[in-house]
Parts: sequence; C-alpha cells; structure tokens
Amino acid sequence: MYSRRGFGKLAFAGLPLSPLLAKIGSKIDGVQLGVQTYSFRDLSLDAAIQAIAADGLAECELFSPHIEAGHTDESPTSARPPGGPRTPAGGQDDPARVATREQLRKWRLSVPLDYFRGIRKKFSDAGLDIYAYNFSFNDSFTDEEIDRGFDMAKALGARFITTSSTLSAAKRVAPFADKHQMIVAMHGHSNTRDPNQFAKPASFEQAMTMSKFFKVNLDIGHFAAAGYDPVDYIQKNHENILLLHLKDRKKDDGPNTPWGEGDTPIKQVLLLLKNKRYAIPAFIEYEYKGSGTSQEEVKKCFDYCKAVLQA
Repeated sequence: MYSRRGFGKLAFAGLPLSPLLAKIGSKIDGVQLGVQTYSFRDLSLDAAIQAIAADGLAECELFSPHIEAGHTDESPTSARPPGGPRTPAGGQDDPARVATREQLRKWRLSVPLDYFRGIRKKFSDAGLDIYAYNFSFNDSFTDEEIDRGFDMAKALGARFITTSSTLSAAKRVAPFADKHQMIVAMHGHSNTRDPNQFAKPASFEQAMTMSKFFKVNLDIGHFAAAGYDPVDYIQKNHENILLLHLKDRKKDDGPNTPWGEGDTPIKQVLLLLKNKRYAIPAFIEYEYKGSGTSQEEVKKCFDYCKAVLQA
C-alpha cells in the first residue's frame, strides 16, 4: 500500500498515456455509464486515467484524494470513500491527524488553479470527461475551504460537485452553492442510526430544502443495504437525482460483493434507466474484493452493465 506522500509522487510521474484519436463513448442504449475514480484508488492519477480509457469508459467522477495526494500523510484508501466511513489511525483530536488536516487545508487554499486546469487537460487528452468532482465537505471545513472547493471544480471542468457530507455541513455549504450556482449532489450511505448522515430518504429531502442547487447522488448499493428500494426511489425522485453509483451489497448493512452476488437490484435499475429514458448517468464504484486488478474488475462491472442493457 502506498503512503499518501508516495502516492503523490506516482501521481505526477508523467506516465505516458496511449494516444487516443477520438473521444471515448460509453453510452449504452441511452444509458450513460462512467466510473468513480475511487475504484482505482490503488493507482496513481495517470495510471487511473490509462485504466479508465482502457476499460472504454468515457466519463468519471474524480475522487479528490487522487489529486490531493502528496499534500498530507494520509493514504488514498484511508481517505473517506464516496459513501463509507473515514478510518483514521487516530481520533479527531490526535495531534498527527490535526497537523495533517491543517496541512491539507493550507494546500487547498494556496494551490494555483492552474494545477487543476492541468489535470483537466490530462483527462481531455485521453478522451475522457470529468463529469463531477467528488469533494466531501465535512464539519471541519472552514468557509474559505468550502468556497475554494467550487473554484477547484470549475477549474477541473467539472459540471457538478458530489459530496459525502453531513446535514450540518450541508447547511453551511448551501449559500456557497447558491453563490456559485453549481449543483452539489449529496451521496448517501447506509448508516441509518446517525440522523446527521445521508442514508434515509428524508435526509435527502431535508438537504434539498436548503438550496435549489442541492441534488442527490444515489448509491444504490448503500441504499439497498440500508433497507430501501432503489428502483422505487428512482421512479419517484428521478428529477432530483444527479448521478447513480453502482455497486452490489448484501441487505441489512451487509458487505460489498461481486456484482450479481448481493441484494442490490443493479439489473433492475439499469433497465429502469433504459426503459424510462431517465437522463441519469450511472457510475461504477468498485469496492468489493476482486480476484483481478482494479482495471480488470471495473471492466467486469462495465461488461455486466453492457450485458444487461444490450440483452
């Protein structure tokens, strides 16, 4: 496993990208498919771009630690995944963790926006589109840090921000979403015990009263594991869903599984998007423990989607 600093060195080692003559396309029978770059958390940024292109996926949701690596001592896999809990070595008051957090904050507020424009160019040169920037606002963010997140997303060419947040943090983000007139989609997970977390349908409803720019990033695996029906929710709320995350999990807050082995109705969701022509992109999020490389496992997931949609 790479340290966060070691990951950063790899991320900008200038790995050569295979030349692509045309923009990649991954819309299958009307359903736009993509990938969350958290799926390639074991790879450097350049290697992840190569893997996305090699798998034939045109769009991605960019996981912020992929481009913040090297600016703290936190590894990308200890950073909070798009719907999972943060797993630090120490508690919130651990001196090393506090110093790491301050180091990251200072970097975010001082890094030139050209840094992000350069990353945008890496994706563009590979024929890929950054659909959204996954930047997870939490209660530790300062107002300046929240505001800067929108500037980063714009410099990356991302049309939207997705976030694993809390209701208390979302309340502070709302005026900045209004200021920048940029949609922020709240990512749900499966912790229904904490009323400050996004897990229950009511939490999404509460957030959307805070700003007209707040929408839903529905992770169907977490939603099903929390005891809810993704198909029913999508049918009733499709106009407010910006993006889906595709993964398979067991019910009753069970583990991630290879696709088709859990209780998440991935097939039914894909067919719903196809048959209803809902304009909701569906992005692969590889979290189960597979037998192959992350590139191979994401390709398996993409092939699963194609098999369903082209049947």
